[in-house]
Amino acid sequence: MIRLLILCGALLASLPMSAQPSLDECRALARRHYPEIRQYDLIRRTEAYNLSNAARAYLPQVTLSAQATWQSAVPEFPDALTGMLAAQNVSIPGMHKDQYKAMLEVNQTIWDGGRTAARKQMAEAEADERRRAADVDLYALEGRIDDLYFGILLLDERIARMRLTIDLLQSNLDKVRAYLRNGVAMASDADAVEAELLAAHQQLAACVSQRDSYRRMLALFIGRELDDRPLERPDAVAEPAEAEFGSSIPGGIRDVRTGGVPGGVESWAEASERPEMAWFDARVDLLSAQERQLKSATRPRFGLFAQGYYGYPGLDYFRSMMSPDWTWNALVGVRMSWNFGGYYTRKNSLNKLRVAKEQIEVQRDIFLFNNRLNAVEEDGEIARLRRALADDDRIVALRRSVREAAESKLRNGVIDTDELLRRITDENLAAMARSAREIELLKTIYELKHTLNR
Repeated sequence: MIRLLILCGALLASLPMSAQPSLDECRALARRHYPEIRQYDLIRRTEAYNLSNAARAYLPQVTLSAQATWQSAVPEFPDALTGMLAAQNVSIPGMHKDQYKAMLEVNQTIWDGGRTAARKQMAEAEADERRRAADVDLYALEGRIDDLYFGILLLDERIARMRLTIDLLQSNLDKVRAYLRNGVAMASDADAVEAELLAAHQQLAACVSQRDSYRRMLALFIGRELDDRPLERPDAVAEPAEAEFGSSIPGGIRDVRTGGVPGGVESWAEASERPEMAWFDARVDLLSAQERQLKSATRPRFGLFAQGYYGYPGLDYFRSMMSPDWTWNALVGVRMSWNFGGYYTRKNSLNKLRVAKEQIEVQRDIFLFNNRLNAVEEDGEIARLRRALADDDRIVALRRSVREAAESKLRNGVIDTDELLRRITDENLAAMARSAREIELLKTIYELKHTLNR
Protein backbone atom coordinates (compact mmCIF):
# COMPACT_ATOMS: atom_id res chain seq x y z
CA MET A 1 0.00 0.00 0.00
CA ILE A 2 2.78 2.40 0.89
CA ARG A 3 4.58 1.58 -2.36
CA LEU A 4 1.37 2.28 -4.29
CA LEU A 5 0.98 5.69 -2.63
CA ILE A 6 4.61 6.51 -3.35
CA LEU A 7 4.15 5.50 -7.00
CA CYS A 8 0.98 7.62 -7.34
CA GLY A 9 2.75 10.59 -5.77
CA ALA A 10 5.64 10.23 -8.17
CA LEU A 11 3.29 10.08 -11.14
CA LEU A 12 1.43 13.20 -9.99
CA ALA A 13 4.69 15.02 -9.46
CA SER A 14 5.82 14.10 -12.96
CA LEU A 15 2.70 15.61 -14.57
CA PRO A 16 3.49 18.97 -16.20
CA MET A 17 1.96 21.95 -14.46
CA SER A 18 0.27 24.61 -16.51
CA ALA A 19 2.71 27.45 -16.91
CA GLN A 20 1.90 30.99 -15.91
CA PRO A 21 0.92 33.10 -18.95
CA SER A 22 3.69 35.20 -20.43
CA LEU A 23 3.32 38.89 -21.21
CA ASP A 24 2.47 38.21 -24.86
CA GLU A 25 -0.04 35.56 -23.82
CA CYS A 26 -1.63 38.00 -21.36
CA ARG A 27 -1.97 40.55 -24.13
CA ALA A 28 -3.61 38.01 -26.44
CA LEU A 29 -5.93 36.72 -23.71
CA ALA A 30 -6.93 40.26 -22.77
CA ARG A 31 -7.78 41.10 -26.38
CA ARG A 32 -9.99 38.02 -26.68
CA HIS A 33 -11.62 38.55 -23.30
CA TYR A 34 -12.13 42.34 -23.44
CA PRO A 35 -15.75 43.32 -24.30
CA GLU A 36 -14.48 45.60 -27.08
CA ILE A 37 -13.68 42.51 -29.19
CA ARG A 38 -17.40 41.97 -29.77
CA GLN A 39 -17.47 45.26 -31.68
CA TYR A 40 -15.81 43.63 -34.69
CA ASP A 41 -18.68 41.21 -35.27
CA LEU A 42 -21.27 43.97 -34.78
CA ILE A 43 -19.41 46.21 -37.25
CA ARG A 44 -19.23 43.37 -39.80
CA ARG A 45 -22.94 42.66 -39.52
CA THR A 46 -23.89 46.33 -39.75
CA GLU A 47 -21.73 46.72 -42.85
CA ALA A 48 -23.39 43.69 -44.47
CA TYR A 49 -26.85 45.13 -43.78
CA ASN A 50 -25.92 48.56 -45.17
CA LEU A 51 -24.37 47.07 -48.31
CA SER A 52 -27.41 44.85 -48.81
CA ASN A 53 -29.73 47.83 -48.49
CA ALA A 54 -27.64 49.87 -50.92
CA ALA A 55 -27.61 47.03 -53.48
CA ARG A 56 -31.40 46.90 -53.46
CA ALA A 57 -31.72 50.45 -54.75
CA TYR A 58 -31.97 49.06 -58.33
CA LEU A 59 -34.79 46.67 -57.48
CA PRO A 60 -38.21 47.67 -58.88
CA GLN A 61 -40.10 49.92 -56.49
CA VAL A 62 -43.79 48.98 -56.27
CA THR A 63 -46.36 51.42 -54.85
CA LEU A 64 -50.03 50.71 -54.20
CA SER A 65 -52.29 53.70 -53.57
CA ALA A 66 -55.97 54.64 -53.53
CA GLN A 67 -57.71 57.98 -53.46
CA ALA A 68 -61.15 59.57 -53.55
CA THR A 69 -61.46 63.26 -54.46
CA TRP A 70 -64.00 65.95 -55.16
CA GLN A 71 -63.08 68.87 -57.35
CA SER A 72 -64.79 72.16 -58.05
CA ALA A 73 -64.55 71.92 -61.82
CA VAL A 74 -64.27 69.17 -64.42
CA PRO A 75 -63.78 69.18 -68.20
CA GLU A 76 -67.03 70.06 -70.08
CA PHE A 77 -68.21 70.35 -73.67
CA PRO A 78 -68.93 73.88 -74.94
CA ASP A 79 -72.54 74.99 -74.59
CA ALA A 80 -72.91 75.30 -78.37
CA LEU A 81 -71.87 71.69 -78.82
CA THR A 82 -74.16 70.40 -76.07
CA GLY A 83 -77.05 72.38 -77.63
CA MET A 84 -76.46 70.79 -81.01
CA LEU A 85 -76.29 67.33 -79.48
CA ALA A 86 -79.47 67.96 -77.51
CA ALA A 87 -81.23 68.86 -80.77
CA GLN A 88 -80.25 65.42 -82.04
CA ASN A 89 -81.66 63.83 -78.85
CA VAL A 90 -78.12 62.96 -77.63
CA SER A 91 -77.62 63.50 -73.90
CA ILE A 92 -74.13 63.91 -72.43
CA PRO A 93 -74.28 64.17 -68.62
CA GLY A 94 -70.63 65.25 -68.33
CA MET A 95 -67.88 64.20 -65.93
CA HIS A 96 -68.71 63.85 -62.26
CA LYS A 97 -66.91 66.02 -59.74
CA ASP A 98 -66.33 63.08 -57.37
CA GLN A 99 -63.54 60.83 -58.62
CA TYR A 100 -62.03 57.53 -57.39
CA LYS A 101 -58.83 55.71 -58.20
CA ALA A 102 -56.96 52.54 -57.01
CA MET A 103 -53.50 52.56 -58.59
CA LEU A 104 -50.46 50.26 -58.77
CA GLU A 105 -47.21 51.95 -59.84
CA VAL A 106 -43.86 50.31 -60.64
CA ASN A 107 -40.63 52.35 -60.93
CA GLN A 108 -37.34 50.93 -62.19
CA THR A 109 -34.17 53.01 -61.77
CA ILE A 110 -31.87 53.03 -64.79
CA TRP A 111 -29.21 55.39 -63.40
CA ASP A 112 -29.37 57.17 -60.08
CA GLY A 113 -26.44 59.54 -60.56
CA GLY A 114 -24.00 57.30 -58.64
CA ARG A 115 -26.00 57.38 -55.39
CA THR A 116 -25.98 53.59 -54.94
CA ALA A 117 -22.24 53.31 -55.51
CA ALA A 118 -21.69 56.21 -53.10
CA ARG A 119 -23.85 54.52 -50.45
CA LYS A 120 -21.85 51.31 -50.78
CA GLN A 121 -18.57 53.19 -50.44
CA MET A 122 -20.02 55.07 -47.46
CA ALA A 123 -21.02 51.81 -45.74
CA GLU A 124 -17.57 50.32 -46.29
CA ALA A 125 -15.80 53.48 -45.12
CA GLU A 126 -17.93 53.70 -41.96
CA ALA A 127 -17.25 50.06 -41.11
CA ASP A 128 -13.52 50.46 -41.70
CA GLU A 129 -13.40 53.60 -39.52
CA ARG A 130 -15.15 51.78 -36.68
CA ARG A 131 -12.82 48.80 -36.99
CA ARG A 132 -9.79 51.07 -36.85
CA ALA A 133 -11.19 52.84 -33.78
CA ALA A 134 -11.63 49.44 -32.10
CA ASP A 135 -8.02 48.61 -33.03
CA VAL A 136 -6.88 51.76 -31.24
CA ASP A 137 -8.84 50.85 -28.10
CA LEU A 138 -7.45 47.31 -28.04
CA TYR A 139 -3.92 48.58 -28.61
CA ALA A 140 -4.30 50.89 -25.62
CA LEU A 141 -5.41 47.82 -23.68
CA GLU A 142 -1.95 46.31 -24.20
CA GLY A 143 -0.41 49.25 -22.34
CA ARG A 144 -2.70 48.60 -19.35
CA ILE A 145 -1.73 44.92 -19.37
CA ASP A 146 1.96 45.88 -19.47
CA ASP A 147 1.54 48.18 -16.45
CA LEU A 148 -0.13 45.42 -14.43
CA TYR A 149 2.32 42.74 -15.51
CA PHE A 150 5.46 44.73 -14.73
CA GLY A 151 3.86 46.04 -11.55
CA ILE A 152 3.47 42.43 -10.39
CA LEU A 153 7.07 41.65 -11.34
CA LEU A 154 8.30 44.67 -9.38
CA LEU A 155 6.26 43.71 -6.32
CA ASP A 156 7.55 40.13 -6.58
CA GLU A 157 11.11 41.49 -6.45
CA ARG A 158 10.29 43.65 -3.43
CA ILE A 159 8.63 40.72 -1.66
CA ALA A 160 11.62 38.47 -2.32
CA ARG A 161 13.99 41.15 -1.02
CA MET A 162 11.85 41.82 2.05
CA ARG A 163 11.87 38.12 2.90
CA LEU A 164 15.66 38.07 2.68
CA THR A 165 15.80 41.12 4.94
CA ILE A 166 13.42 39.46 7.41
CA ASP A 167 15.61 36.35 7.47
CA LEU A 168 18.66 38.54 8.08
CA LEU A 169 16.94 40.48 10.88
CA GLN A 170 15.68 37.25 12.45
CA SER A 171 19.20 35.82 12.37
CA ASN A 172 20.62 38.93 14.04
CA LEU A 173 17.78 38.97 16.57
CA ASP A 174 18.62 35.40 17.54
CA LYS A 175 22.26 36.42 17.99
CA VAL A 176 21.38 39.48 20.10
CA ARG A 177 19.10 37.39 22.31
CA ALA A 178 21.93 34.90 22.78
CA TYR A 179 24.23 37.79 23.75
CA LEU A 180 21.50 39.01 26.12
CA ARG A 181 21.31 35.65 27.85
CA ASN A 182 25.10 35.70 28.21
CA GLY A 183 24.98 39.21 29.64
CA VAL A 184 26.90 40.74 26.72
CA ALA A 185 23.98 42.76 25.22
CA MET A 186 21.20 44.83 26.73
CA ALA A 187 17.45 44.24 26.42
CA SER A 188 17.10 47.47 24.44
CA ASP A 189 19.35 46.01 21.73
CA ALA A 190 17.03 43.03 21.27
CA ASP A 191 14.00 45.34 21.35
CA ALA A 192 15.44 47.54 18.59
CA VAL A 193 16.09 44.57 16.30
CA GLU A 194 12.68 43.05 17.04
CA ALA A 195 10.95 46.37 16.28
CA GLU A 196 12.77 46.56 12.95
CA LEU A 197 11.74 42.95 12.25
CA LEU A 198 8.09 43.73 12.95
CA ALA A 199 8.26 46.77 10.68
CA ALA A 200 9.72 44.58 7.93
CA HIS A 201 6.84 42.12 8.36
CA GLN A 202 4.39 44.99 7.99
CA GLN A 203 6.08 46.15 4.78
CA LEU A 204 6.02 42.59 3.48
CA ALA A 205 2.30 42.25 4.21
CA ALA A 206 1.60 45.54 2.40
CA CYS A 207 3.58 44.42 -0.66
CA VAL A 208 1.85 41.02 -0.70
CA SER A 209 -1.58 42.65 -0.46
CA GLN A 210 -0.79 45.05 -3.29
CA ARG A 211 0.66 42.24 -5.42
CA ASP A 212 -2.45 40.10 -4.87
CA SER A 213 -4.65 43.04 -5.89
CA TYR A 214 -2.64 43.48 -9.10
CA ARG A 215 -2.88 39.76 -9.82
CA ARG A 216 -6.65 39.79 -9.38
CA MET A 217 -6.93 42.75 -11.75
CA LEU A 218 -4.77 40.99 -14.34
CA ALA A 219 -6.83 37.81 -13.95
CA LEU A 220 -9.97 39.83 -14.57
CA PHE A 221 -8.50 41.27 -17.76
CA ILE A 222 -7.34 37.94 -19.20
CA GLY A 223 -10.27 35.88 -17.93
CA ARG A 224 -8.01 33.33 -16.30
CA GLU A 225 -7.06 32.66 -12.72
CA LEU A 226 -3.39 33.01 -11.71
CA ASP A 227 -1.80 30.68 -9.20
CA ASP A 228 0.76 31.65 -6.58
CA ARG A 229 3.78 31.08 -8.78
CA PRO A 230 5.68 34.17 -9.97
CA LEU A 231 5.08 35.50 -13.46
CA GLU A 232 7.59 34.89 -16.20
CA ARG A 233 9.99 37.78 -16.74
CA PRO A 234 9.94 38.85 -20.42
CA ASP A 235 13.11 38.73 -22.44
CA ALA A 236 14.75 42.12 -23.01
CA VAL A 237 15.31 41.22 -26.67
CA ALA A 238 11.91 42.84 -27.21
CA GLU A 239 13.66 46.19 -27.69
CA PRO A 240 13.68 47.26 -31.37
CA ALA A 241 16.49 45.61 -33.24
CA GLU A 242 19.67 46.99 -34.77
CA ALA A 243 18.18 47.37 -38.23
CA GLU A 244 15.48 49.64 -36.84
CA PHE A 245 17.47 51.76 -34.43
CA GLY A 246 20.87 51.62 -36.01
CA SER A 247 22.57 50.32 -32.86
CA SER A 248 23.47 47.03 -31.28
CA ILE A 249 20.75 45.77 -28.94
CA PRO A 250 21.92 42.84 -26.82
CA GLY A 251 19.48 40.16 -25.71
CA GLY A 252 18.82 39.17 -22.13
CA ILE A 253 18.33 41.32 -19.07
CA ARG A 254 21.88 40.91 -17.89
CA ASP A 255 23.26 42.22 -21.18
CA VAL A 256 20.82 45.13 -21.33
CA ARG A 257 22.53 46.85 -18.39
CA THR A 258 25.73 47.29 -20.37
CA GLY A 259 24.30 47.70 -23.90
CA GLY A 260 24.61 50.80 -26.05
CA VAL A 261 21.99 53.51 -26.35
CA PRO A 262 19.80 53.23 -29.45
CA GLY A 263 20.20 55.95 -32.03
CA GLY A 264 17.95 57.37 -34.71
CA VAL A 265 14.79 56.93 -32.71
CA GLU A 266 13.40 60.33 -33.76
CA SER A 267 13.43 59.57 -37.47
CA TRP A 268 12.39 55.95 -36.97
CA ALA A 269 9.31 56.96 -34.95
CA GLU A 270 7.99 58.75 -38.03
CA ALA A 271 7.61 55.38 -39.78
CA SER A 272 5.86 53.66 -36.90
CA GLU A 273 2.70 51.80 -37.86
CA ARG A 274 0.56 52.52 -34.85
CA PRO A 275 -3.14 51.67 -35.26
CA GLU A 276 -3.89 55.36 -34.81
CA MET A 277 -2.31 56.01 -38.21
CA ALA A 278 -4.67 53.58 -39.93
CA TRP A 279 -7.53 55.18 -37.99
CA PHE A 280 -6.61 58.62 -39.32
CA ASP A 281 -6.54 57.20 -42.87
CA ALA A 282 -9.95 55.56 -42.34
CA ARG A 283 -11.42 58.85 -41.13
CA VAL A 284 -10.10 60.61 -44.24
CA ASP A 285 -11.58 57.86 -46.44
CA LEU A 286 -14.92 58.29 -44.68
CA LEU A 287 -14.91 62.01 -45.48
CA SER A 288 -14.05 61.19 -49.10
CA ALA A 289 -17.02 58.82 -49.25
CA GLN A 290 -19.24 61.57 -47.85
CA GLU A 291 -17.89 63.88 -50.54
CA ARG A 292 -18.77 61.39 -53.29
CA GLN A 293 -22.24 60.95 -51.80
CA LEU A 294 -22.73 64.72 -51.72
CA LYS A 295 -21.75 65.06 -55.37
CA SER A 296 -24.03 62.22 -56.46
CA ALA A 297 -27.01 63.97 -54.85
CA THR A 298 -26.81 66.80 -57.41
CA ARG A 299 -26.88 64.57 -60.51
CA PRO A 300 -30.01 63.72 -62.51
CA ARG A 301 -31.83 60.39 -62.19
CA PHE A 302 -33.29 58.28 -64.99
CA GLY A 303 -35.81 55.48 -64.72
CA LEU A 304 -38.74 53.59 -66.20
CA PHE A 305 -42.22 53.61 -64.75
CA ALA A 306 -45.54 51.86 -65.30
CA GLN A 307 -48.89 52.80 -63.79
CA GLY A 308 -52.11 50.83 -63.79
CA TYR A 309 -55.28 51.95 -62.07
CA TYR A 310 -58.95 51.11 -61.82
CA GLY A 311 -61.29 53.99 -61.23
CA TYR A 312 -63.20 56.94 -62.52
CA PRO A 313 -62.50 58.91 -64.61
CA GLY A 314 -60.30 56.88 -66.94
CA LEU A 315 -57.75 58.11 -69.40
CA ASP A 316 -60.53 58.32 -72.01
CA TYR A 317 -62.22 61.48 -70.76
CA PHE A 318 -64.91 61.43 -73.48
CA ARG A 319 -66.06 58.00 -72.38
CA SER A 320 -66.04 59.13 -68.74
CA MET A 321 -68.29 62.06 -69.72
CA MET A 322 -70.73 59.68 -71.29
CA SER A 323 -70.70 57.03 -68.53
CA PRO A 324 -69.80 56.99 -64.79
CA ASP A 325 -68.55 53.40 -64.93
CA TRP A 326 -65.09 52.55 -63.55
CA THR A 327 -62.48 51.45 -66.11
CA TRP A 328 -59.02 49.86 -66.22
CA ASN A 329 -56.18 52.17 -67.34
CA ALA A 330 -52.40 51.81 -67.91
CA LEU A 331 -49.49 54.18 -68.50
CA VAL A 332 -45.77 53.42 -69.15
CA GLY A 333 -42.86 55.73 -69.86
CA VAL A 334 -39.37 57.05 -69.14
CA ARG A 335 -38.75 59.57 -66.37
CA MET A 336 -35.91 62.00 -65.64
CA SER A 337 -35.70 63.96 -62.40
CA TRP A 338 -33.10 66.52 -61.40
CA ASN A 339 -33.25 68.35 -58.10
CA PHE A 340 -31.28 71.59 -58.34
CA GLY A 341 -31.77 72.44 -54.67
CA GLY A 342 -28.59 70.52 -53.80
CA TYR A 343 -26.51 73.09 -55.66
CA TYR A 344 -27.45 75.78 -53.16
CA THR A 345 -25.32 74.26 -50.38
CA ARG A 346 -23.02 72.01 -52.44
CA LYS A 347 -20.00 74.31 -52.36
CA ASN A 348 -20.20 75.01 -48.63
CA SER A 349 -20.74 71.34 -47.82
CA LEU A 350 -17.69 70.33 -49.86
CA ASN A 351 -15.61 73.01 -48.17
CA LYS A 352 -16.71 71.74 -44.75
CA LEU A 353 -15.53 68.24 -45.67
CA ARG A 354 -12.18 69.59 -46.86
CA VAL A 355 -11.76 71.51 -43.59
CA ALA A 356 -12.56 68.31 -41.68
CA LYS A 357 -9.82 66.52 -43.64
CA GLU A 358 -7.35 69.25 -42.75
CA GLN A 359 -8.31 68.90 -39.08
CA ILE A 360 -7.59 65.17 -39.25
CA GLU A 361 -4.18 65.88 -40.78
CA VAL A 362 -3.45 68.30 -37.93
CA GLN A 363 -4.43 65.60 -35.43
CA ARG A 364 -2.17 63.15 -37.26
CA ASP A 365 0.77 65.57 -37.01
CA ILE A 366 0.08 66.12 -33.31
CA PHE A 367 0.00 62.37 -32.71
CA LEU A 368 3.26 61.84 -34.62
CA PHE A 369 4.92 64.64 -32.69
CA ASN A 370 3.82 63.28 -29.32
CA ASN A 371 4.71 59.75 -30.36
CA ARG A 372 8.19 60.87 -31.41
CA LEU A 373 8.54 62.85 -28.19
CA ASN A 374 7.58 59.82 -26.09
CA ALA A 375 10.00 57.62 -28.03
CA VAL A 376 12.89 60.04 -27.47
CA GLU A 377 12.02 60.33 -23.78
CA GLU A 378 11.83 56.56 -23.34
CA ASP A 379 15.05 56.10 -25.30
CA GLY A 380 16.81 58.53 -22.96
CA GLU A 381 15.30 56.80 -19.93
CA ILE A 382 16.65 53.45 -21.15
CA ALA A 383 20.13 54.95 -21.46
CA ARG A 384 19.90 56.44 -17.95
CA LEU A 385 18.73 53.18 -16.42
CA ARG A 386 21.51 51.26 -18.12
CA ARG A 387 24.13 53.61 -16.73
CA ALA A 388 22.59 53.37 -13.27
CA LEU A 389 22.39 49.57 -13.39
CA ALA A 390 26.06 49.38 -14.29
CA ASP A 391 26.86 50.73 -10.78
CA ASP A 392 24.08 49.01 -8.85
CA ASP A 393 25.86 45.67 -8.46
CA ARG A 394 28.93 47.42 -7.05
CA ILE A 395 26.77 49.49 -4.65
CA VAL A 396 24.94 46.40 -3.39
CA ALA A 397 28.23 44.52 -2.92
CA LEU A 398 29.69 47.43 -0.94
CA ARG A 399 26.57 47.74 1.22
CA ARG A 400 26.68 44.01 1.90
CA SER A 401 30.34 44.23 2.86
CA VAL A 402 29.64 47.11 5.28
CA ARG A 403 26.73 45.18 6.81
CA GLU A 404 28.83 42.06 7.27
CA ALA A 405 31.55 44.16 8.90
CA ALA A 406 28.95 45.67 11.25
CA GLU A 407 27.78 42.17 12.21
CA SER A 408 31.37 41.20 12.93
CA LYS A 409 31.85 44.29 15.12
CA LEU A 410 28.60 43.49 16.92
CA ARG A 411 29.89 40.04 17.76
CA ASN A 412 33.01 41.65 19.15
CA GLY A 413 31.02 44.24 21.06
CA VAL A 414 32.48 47.17 19.10
CA ILE A 415 29.23 48.52 17.54
CA ASP A 416 25.68 48.89 18.84
CA THR A 417 22.52 47.47 17.30
CA ASP A 418 21.32 50.84 15.98
CA GLU A 419 24.36 51.06 13.76
CA LEU A 420 23.81 47.50 12.55
CA LEU A 421 20.18 48.21 11.71
CA ARG A 422 21.22 51.22 9.66
CA ARG A 423 23.67 49.05 7.72
CA ILE A 424 20.99 46.43 7.10
CA THR A 425 18.56 49.11 5.95
CA ASP A 426 21.17 50.60 3.62
CA GLU A 427 21.84 47.20 2.06
CA ASN A 428 18.13 46.48 1.73
CA LEU A 429 17.44 49.82 0.06
CA ALA A 430 20.35 49.36 -2.34
CA ALA A 431 19.22 45.85 -3.30
CA MET A 432 15.62 46.94 -3.72
CA ALA A 433 16.69 49.92 -5.84
CA ARG A 434 18.73 47.61 -8.07
CA SER A 435 15.83 45.16 -8.52
CA ALA A 436 13.37 47.96 -9.15
CA ARG A 437 15.69 49.58 -11.69
CA GLU A 438 16.11 46.29 -13.50
CA ILE A 439 12.36 45.83 -13.81
CA GLU A 440 11.93 49.49 -14.69
CA LEU A 441 14.46 49.16 -17.49
CA LEU A 442 12.66 46.14 -18.88
CA LYS A 443 9.32 47.94 -18.61
CA THR A 444 10.69 51.03 -20.36
CA ILE A 445 12.00 48.88 -23.20
CA TYR A 446 8.52 47.42 -23.65
CA GLU A 447 7.01 50.90 -23.42
CA LEU A 448 9.30 52.00 -26.24
CA LYS A 449 8.28 48.95 -28.21
CA HIS A 450 4.63 49.81 -27.57
CA THR A 451 5.19 53.45 -28.56
CA LEU A 452 6.75 52.39 -31.86
CA ASN A 453 4.49 49.34 -32.35
CA ARG A 454 7.46 47.02 -32.80
